[in-house]
This record gives sequence, C-alpha cells and structure tokens, in this order.
Amino acid sequence: MNYQKKIKNRSFFFLISLFFSTSLISLKALKKINIQDIKISGSELFSQNDVVKNSSLKFPNRLIFIKTNLLEKELKQNLSLKNVSVSRQIFPFGLKIHVNTRIPIAYGERTLNDKKIIGYIDKAGIFIDKKNADEKNLNKLTIQVFGWKEKFKKILSEIFIAQENYEFEIIKITFSPNGFLTLEEKDLKTIFLGFKTNLINYQLQIINNLKNEFKKNSFSKKIDNIDLTDPNKPKIKVFKP
Repeated sequence: MNYQKKIKNRSFFFLISLFFSTSLISLKALKKINIQDIKISGSELFSQNDVVKNSSLKFPNRLIFIKTNLLEKELKQNLSLKNVSVSRQIFPFGLKIHVNTRIPIAYGERTLNDKKIIGYIDKAGIFIDKKNADEKNLNKLTIQVFGWKEKFKKILSEIFIAQENYEFEIIKITFSPNGFLTLEEKDLKTIFLGFKTNLINYQLQIINNLKNEFKKNSFSKKIDNIDLTDPNKPKIKVFKP
C-alpha cells in the first residue's frame, strides 16, 4: 500500500511540475520581445538595427507571433545573404538569427531608378550591395562586372565557373543597357558575345580554344577584338602594322 501511495505521489508531483513548466513556457512565448532581444550569429557585419530596417518586423511584438519564414525571406533578399535561419527561443528568451553571407568574387555595378549602385558579385551571379559585403575578401577581386541585372545571374555564374575550369582570364564583363554582352580577356582583349545567352557555354569553349592556340605563337599580342556573336563564324580583328 505504501509503495502504491509513493507511486501516486510521484505521479502527482510530476503532473504538477509538468503543468507549471508548460504554463511557464506558454507565458514566455506570449511575452513581448524588443530589439534588444534579437541575437545575431554567423557574421559581425549586421546589427539588430539592420534586421529591423530590412524587414517588416515591428516592436514590441509577442514572440509567438513572429513570422520566422517571412523574416528569413526578407533578410535574405534585402541583405544579399546566402542563407538565413530564424528561430524563437524561450530560454534564453529572444529571437535567434543565424546568417550566412555571400563571398564576393567580382566588383559590380548596376543601375536602379537611373542611379548607379556600386557593389559586388558572388559565384552565383548575385549582386551584393557594398554595405552588405564582407570587406576581408575585397582585396582579392580581379573581375569587374558592369550593367548587372537580375536576369543576368545565370550567365554570370556560367562565366565564373568556366573560368575556374578553363585557361582564359576574364577581367571585365559588360552588359549594355539593351543586354549586349562583351567580355575582356587578359590576352585576347575585347570579345563580343552579343545577345544570345543560350550560346554562352559554346562561346566560352571557343574562347578557351583560341587562348590555348594563340598562346603557342604569341598571336594574341596582335589582336584588337574578337567577334563571337556567331560562334560558328568567329571574326578576329588585328592591329594594322
């Protein structure tokens, strides 16, 4: 009988403890958070104010009502981040935000509302505003990109990947206002690629072949420009003696 009584008492105390713990968690979740309750990890580049300025987050707000998925999307888009993870925390109380920044591999310029915006480009072709870039990587940049637009992300990424696998060395990528693509290679000089972005991989293969061929006889020193707008009929213009 005493044994059964002890079991009942333990069960009772367990239920009481569980009730108070659950109640405490519920009360914590309903507690309002403020800007000082935001904890950011993964980068020292962004502050609590950056989170607020670049999202729809308003304070004070109850922790349970924070739309974490929406906040992740807003911060990823507005701060040019590679990835964002947002979670509500009871102990310690607050909003935990972990960010993964993008690594710039090229200097970049874009035009928005007739205003030139300076920034950087990552390997995926994503534009990073200057204020959102990690400065420790900027002294290694050797490529410039002018005329960036959202629709050029894929083609830029293909150029960057090709440069890793091929022998050529692109130093400038320019998109005209109407989308005409021009490259500048260290030895081959100006290369016109045109509007047909679906041909980019074939054009890059030709650039690599020309680079290897001309390297054998130093012919590249005589080149003014190369026209690959029709990759099946390359045109090479040389300097006149």
